[in-house]
Amino acid sequence: MSVATHWGSYIAVVDSGRLVRIEPKGDDPAPSPIGPGMVTAADDSARVLRPAVRKGWLNGLPRAHDTARGADAFVEVSWDDAITLVSDELRRVRSQHGDTAVFGGSYGWASAGGFHNAQGQLHRFLALGGGYTDSRNTYSTAALEVVLPHVIGGHPWSYQSRMPMWDEIAENCELVVAFGGLALKNSQINPGGLARHQTQNLQRRCREAGVRFVNVSPIRSDVAGFLDAEWLPVIPNTDTAAMLGIAHTMLVNGWHDEDFLRRCSVGFDRFASYLVGELDGVPKDAAWAARITGISRDVITDLARRLTTQRSLIMVNYAVQRADHGEQPIWMSVVLAAMAGSMGRPGRGWGAGYATMDATGVAKGRPFVATIPEVSNPVPDFIPVARIADTLLHPGRTIDYDGRRLTLPELRLIYWCGGNPFHHHQDLHRLTRAWQTPDTVVVHEAWWNTTAKFADIVLPVATSLERDDFAAGFSDPHLVAMPKVREPAGESRTDHHIFTALASRLGYEQEFTESRSEIEWVRHLYEQTRTTLGDDAALPSFDDFWRSSTAELPASTGPFSGSFEALRSDPQRFPLPTPSGRIEIFSEEIDSFGYDDCAGHPMWFEPVEWLHGDAADRFPLHLISNQPASRLHSQYDNGGHSLGSKIRGREPVTINPWDAASRGIESGMIVRVYNDRGSCLAGAVLSDDVMPGVIQLSTGAWWDPVQPGLSGTLDRHGNPNVLTADRPCSRLSQGPSALSALVDVEVYGDPLPDVLAFTPPHLER
Repeated sequence: MSVATHWGSYIAVVDSGRLVRIEPKGDDPAPSPIGPGMVTAADDSARVLRPAVRKGWLNGLPRAHDTARGADAFVEVSWDDAITLVSDELRRVRSQHGDTAVFGGSYGWASAGGFHNAQGQLHRFLALGGGYTDSRNTYSTAALEVVLPHVIGGHPWSYQSRMPMWDEIAENCELVVAFGGLALKNSQINPGGLARHQTQNLQRRCREAGVRFVNVSPIRSDVAGFLDAEWLPVIPNTDTAAMLGIAHTMLVNGWHDEDFLRRCSVGFDRFASYLVGELDGVPKDAAWAARITGISRDVITDLARRLTTQRSLIMVNYAVQRADHGEQPIWMSVVLAAMAGSMGRPGRGWGAGYATMDATGVAKGRPFVATIPEVSNPVPDFIPVARIADTLLHPGRTIDYDGRRLTLPELRLIYWCGGNPFHHHQDLHRLTRAWQTPDTVVVHEAWWNTTAKFADIVLPVATSLERDDFAAGFSDPHLVAMPKVREPAGESRTDHHIFTALASRLGYEQEFTESRSEIEWVRHLYEQTRTTLGDDAALPSFDDFWRSSTAELPASTGPFSGSFEALRSDPQRFPLPTPSGRIEIFSEEIDSFGYDDCAGHPMWFEPVEWLHGDAADRFPLHLISNQPASRLHSQYDNGGHSLGSKIRGREPVTINPWDAASRGIESGMIVRVYNDRGSCLAGAVLSDDVMPGVIQLSTGAWWDPVQPGLSGTLDRHGNPNVLTADRPCSRLSQGPSALSALVDVEVYGDPLPDVLAFTPPHLER
C-alpha cells in the first residue's frame, strides 16, 4: 500500500494487520532511510494506547505552578471521561479568563497529508470555539521571515520562487558560495509529502557542468563530497563579518556593480559609509574580517575577486540566522549579491535555504491543492513562536516585534497537537519552569515522548499509517494517495475524530465537520483540487487516483512576482514590493523602529556567545545544534534508523580530534557536554569534518532528564537544547538563537544511567 511521508513515498507491506516492512518506491533516485525505520516504532512500548490524565491534575492538586508536571504518574481513563475533562476545561478557561487564555500550539511538522494536518485541525477547532492565541513565524527561519519582506518585499516565503533553480544554476553559473553550506541530509524532507527526491541528482548535474562550490561553514560535510567543494572553516556566528570583508574589498577595488546598485537598490551610499568606517572609525576590510572569522585576509580578497569576475551565486543557509543577530547574515547576503554583479541574471545572484528541503531549488512552486479549510481566528493576539517560555513566565510584559509592541497574554490552557516543544525550544530547563505555570496542558500524541510526559491530559492519536489522506508537498508536482495501512493502535483515534467529539460536546460539531466523514473530506478535497485545476491538469477521478496511488500535477508557471531579472531589466516597470520598489540595502522602516540590535542596514554585531567572547574562557567550544540525518526533527527518534545511529543509546556528538585529545576523549566514549544552562550525555565521534573549537550535536533526541522538573538536571540521551540559550535574535524578529551557545566536554566517569526516553511514565487504571 502507498505511504507518503515528509521524507518520501514508500510501499507498506502488511500481513494480517501487522506492519511487516516499508520499502522505497522504485522510481525514487535517492530514497531516505528514515521510512523503513518507521516499522520499529509502529508498535513499540512507547505508543500511547489509551487516554491518560496526570494523577496530580486528576486528583485536584494545585494545577498552576505544580512542579510535578513532567514527573507525575498518569491514570488511564475512558474516551468519554477524557472528552468530558477536556471540553469542561475549555469551557471553564474561556468563561473565566477569555479566549486569549487558550494557546493553540501545534507548532511542528506533524505528518504529511492535506486533510489530517494536525495544526490545521486544531486551529479550525479552536477558532470555531471562540478563538485562541496563536504563534507567528517558525523556529527554522524566524529572522529570515521578518527581515526579507523589508529588504526584497513580498510574502516571507516568496523568495523560494524568485531565486535560481538547480537546473538554471547548472546552465548559467560558474561559482556558488554557500554560507552555512548546503547539507544534502536536509534534502531528505519536504513539508507536506514527497514523491521523489531530486536534489542530489540536480547537485551532481551542477558539478558535472563545471560549477565550483565554496563551503563557508564550521563543518566540512555541510556540502556533499561529490561537489569537491573548497572548504572555508568559519568561526560560528561570524558569517556577516566575512560578507562585510568581501563587500569592502569589492568596494575599494571598484569591483562592485555600480549600475545595478544605482538603478535597482536604495541606501547603498549609507551602507558604503559604514563599510569604509566613516561612521565608527573601523573599516570592515579583509584584515578586520580575518581577525573575526578565522578566514585569512588573502582568501577573503580572492573570494571578492572571484564573485565579481565569475558568474556567481551566493547561497545562505537557514542555520546562520538561528543565532544572535540572525537577521544580519540574511540581509547582508542579499547586499553582497547585489554588489557582485550577478543579481538578476539567469542562474545567478542570490538564494536561501538550498538543500534545506527537497523542494528548494527544484521547482518554483506547484498549482493549488486543497487542504482542510481554515477558519478566521476571532482572537487577534499572537506571540512570536520562540517566545512561548517568556509568555508563560512573564504574562503582561511588553516586547518589540517588527515595529510593533506586543503584550504577552496570560495563557491558562495549552492545547498542543502535532508538534514537540521539548524538541524545538531552547534552554529546556527554562521551558520546564515555564511549563509549570498554566492550569492545563492538553496534548495529542502517538508516543510517550517528552511533550506527552509533560502534559496533563494525553489523547492517543493515530499515525499517518493509520488514516486515509493524500499528500502534496511544497513545490512537489505530485499528489500521493495515503490509504490507511492498518487500524489505529490500541484506542488511538485521528485528530479529526477527537475534535469532532469535542465539538459535539461544545455545540458546534456540524460547523466543524460540515457533515462529512473523514474519507468524504479526503474525497472532497481531491475533487476540489481537480475542479480548480480544470481540464489542463487532467487529474484522474478520485477512485482511479486511490487505486494508482500517484497523480501528476501540471507544471507551475507563475506568475512569480518580485523577479530580480525583471527588476534588473526595468526597475520602473517591474518594481519589487518594497516601499522604494527596489532592494532596500538601507531600510527607512527598520531604521525608524530605533532598535539597538538591528539598524537600518546590515552590520556586524558581536554575538553574546562566540569563540572570541569572554564566556569562551570557561566554555571554549562552540556548539552547532543542526538538523539530524537520521530523523526529521524529533520524529521517529524511536524509529529503527535513528536508533541505529546512537552510541550506547546516546546521540552522537562530533568532536575535532585535536579538541578530543586535549580532553582524553576517544571515539565511542560517553561524554558530558555542559555549560551553565545544563548538561547532557552523548557518544563521542572524532572527525576533522568539524573545525577545532566546534562540536556538532544534532537536535531531536527525545529529552530524558534524570529528575524531570528539576532545573539543571542531567539529560541522559543527548538533547542539545538543554545547552542552547532562550534569547531572541533581536527585537526585530524575536527569533531563536539556538546556534549561539558555548559549551565544554569531558569524559563521563560515573556509572551510566539507563536511557528512559522511550519508556512510558507509570500508568494506573
